[in-house]
Amino acid sequence: AAGGANLLADDFNGLTSTALEAQAAGGKRVDLLVDNAGFELVTDLCLADFLVTSGVASSVVFRLKAHPTFVSDAMSKDLIGHVDALADLGDVTHAELSYPGCAALGQRWRRMIEEGKWVLHEDLFWAQPSALWEMPDHLRGDFQAASGLTITKGDANYRRLLGDRDWPLDTPFSDVVSYFPSPVCALRTLKAELGCGMLPSETARAAEEDQSWMVNGKYGVVQFCKPDGPQ
Repeated sequence: AAGGANLLADDFNGLTSTALEAQAAGGKRVDLLVDNAGFELVTDLCLADFLVTSGVASSVVFRLKAHPTFVSDAMSKDLIGHVDALADLGDVTHAELSYPGCAALGQRWRRMIEEGKWVLHEDLFWAQPSALWEMPDHLRGDFQAASGLTITKGDANYRRLLGDRDWPLDTPFSDVVSYFPSPVCALRTLKAELGCGMLPSETARAAEEDQSWMVNGKYGVVQFCKPDGPQ
């Protein structure tokens, strides 16, 4: 799928293939590495809603921070607060302040949590600076045993996925993240001077268009890796 000129790597076809396989199998667990609260978290909830209602995901596990290293880091209480805020938009005195569509969405998301279709899981590891290949055994084993797909969000999670190393920018994404214990998709807006999986022609074009292309938030990647072996 064409992702636009500012998408410097686009593995959407591989991601779609894995999603369709999961859908055909009746849905698999999808893990979502959450980054920030606020509007970004609302978009995460919309993505999780689509994954469940489309049949791609039998459940979505939100991997949340056990404490906020940064003020915007999303914890379980933030996710619940966002859902409650939406659900309560239909319960107001003045009609002009009522948003029944938002309220219905929030109420549906409440039910997803109550029914176990959405699972909120906090861990201290997600708030640490360690590379993701240093994932503790209890997390690694869970991903390996039960996750059909992991989606990482945000620049900080991407940097941890790459170990914050200065990889040659054309190093294949699969060469870097083949250690990950489940199929993994990285959704990233470039905000730091590192990366991988980008063709030299694409990085040269971006550099010609804007010398600060690696840090200005204008460019992004959709990258996917499915490790060898059964999933």
